[in-house]
Amino acid sequence: MKIKLNEVFNLPYIPDLIAQKLASTEKSILSDVNVAFHQIEYERLRNKLQEVYEYSPLSEVPSGNVDLHNLLVRLRTRSYEL
Repeated sequence: MKIKLNEVFNLPYIPDLIAQKLASTEKSILSDVNVAFHQIEYERLRNKLQEVYEYSPLSEVPSGNVDLHNLLVRLRTRSYEL
């Protein structure tokens, strides 16, 4: 089984967490977990996500609805011509 969860960010603790989870039953509790570390890491990643969100050039509201509609109409019209 290939696990892709950590391919991009390569966080060093993810493989161990995945291995622990795969070795136990569904919805089990992980033993020997440093809760304080993971709480700090959670907050760090959440803050990073918020920061990236705030500086994102993406609009809050989709703006391509008219363009998407026109594209679909052209594609459907073209499919009838073939």
